[in-house]
Amino acid sequence: MSSREHDTATMTLIREHLGARRPSDTLEAVESMSVAEMADVLRELSAPERAALLRLLPREVAADVFSQLARQERDDILWALTDTETKHLLASLAPDDRTELFEELPGEMTQKLLNLLSGEDLAEVRRFLGYPEESVGRLATPDYVAVAPDWNVAQALEHIRRRGRESETVDVIYVAERGWRLVGVCELRSLILAAPESPVADVMHPVFARLSAFDDREEAVREMRRHDTVALPVVDSSGVLIGIVTADDVFDVFEEEATEDVHRTASVSPLRASYRELSAVRLYRKRVGWLLALLVFSLVSSGVIAAYEGILASVVALAFFIPLLADTGGNTGSQSSMLVVRALVTEDIGLDDWWRVAGKEVGVGLLIGGTLGIGAFMLGALRADFSLGLVVALAMAGIVIAANLIGTLLPFLLVRLGQDPTVASSPLVTSLTDAVGLLIYFGIATLLLVGHTLR
Repeated sequence: MSSREHDTATMTLIREHLGARRPSDTLEAVESMSVAEMADVLRELSAPERAALLRLLPREVAADVFSQLARQERDDILWALTDTETKHLLASLAPDDRTELFEELPGEMTQKLLNLLSGEDLAEVRRFLGYPEESVGRLATPDYVAVAPDWNVAQALEHIRRRGRESETVDVIYVAERGWRLVGVCELRSLILAAPESPVADVMHPVFARLSAFDDREEAVREMRRHDTVALPVVDSSGVLIGIVTADDVFDVFEEEATEDVHRTASVSPLRASYRELSAVRLYRKRVGWLLALLVFSLVSSGVIAAYEGILASVVALAFFIPLLADTGGNTGSQSSMLVVRALVTEDIGLDDWWRVAGKEVGVGLLIGGTLGIGAFMLGALRADFSLGLVVALAMAGIVIAANLIGTLLPFLLVRLGQDPTVASSPLVTSLTDAVGLLIYFGIATLLLVGHTLR
């Protein structure tokens, strides 16, 4: 039996048990599954069936499964649950998952759920929602273990045993003095290997990396990768430890940011939801704005062609090479743009390196333009004569160099303006290089071919 047949048979069995209201049989069918597999099962069920299955799961397991679901799937479940069931579910969610849930919910649902939270959970959610959208403060969780610097190692380990089950991680232990001011960090390994009577202050080391609650969440990705750690402390403007950001949170951010960059590269506004959940109208809104903007650049290219209508009429063969030159310029500009954007994002290069990068890309453009120009000359000579071949070859070299510079400098300019460099995407670079390339092509043709008649 194939895995797909097995999955189908399992889903059929679960639906039968749910329909017949056999809770023990339903639990038996899913108890050996992982949290991710249970989430996959819920995605295949209808909204009432999802709610029914979630009611049967142990509270902590239900919260873990719920946090794995997409926004619309979670909304459907929340509407199907009673207030008491929703209250228990919210109380079982990890603080960062709870905050993420409230960020995405419609206003009406948010107010309803806020009224169901306990006083402590309500204060916690409101505190984290007070930080800017996509900030580290929204990403942080207060579930961490902290010890005092004047404790000894035995006291610290006993505290870890008591509080460790509630923490996101115990690999890293934070040292905070009175007022929760962060003063140091200890690895669990260091505490275990230290003498029980040793002061924590002797075992800890300085905090080499910390995040401000107001930092952009991409900063968490960069810092965690830079310091190769599983967790980073988050402090407020006074240096007070308010939470931590863990590797699993950063992984989610990295995936979301990478997806947004892919969308921007295709000149699509970030979707902020799965493609499956979005309606045709919302997809239209995400795409049409950029397409209208790019249409303006295309009109510039059309205007260039109209301005050189006379030479096109006298040398019709010029028209045959417009697509060839335009496509080559767009492809070249896209290559350089993608390389520079990636280097900027990974901090391989900085804003002050723009002139070095531009100089390097001019050299690359000369080499590529010369190589492609030879092929373009042969095509032009075969199509018409030596003069047209020379025009196409020179235009090819000039367009490649110009496209390289556009693709290189545009990301730097966008970063200077405070914009995301991924906006310098293939469609935008292509549209710009089309217009510039046509000016170069017709400019060279006007200089070399005016007065000549091509057969």
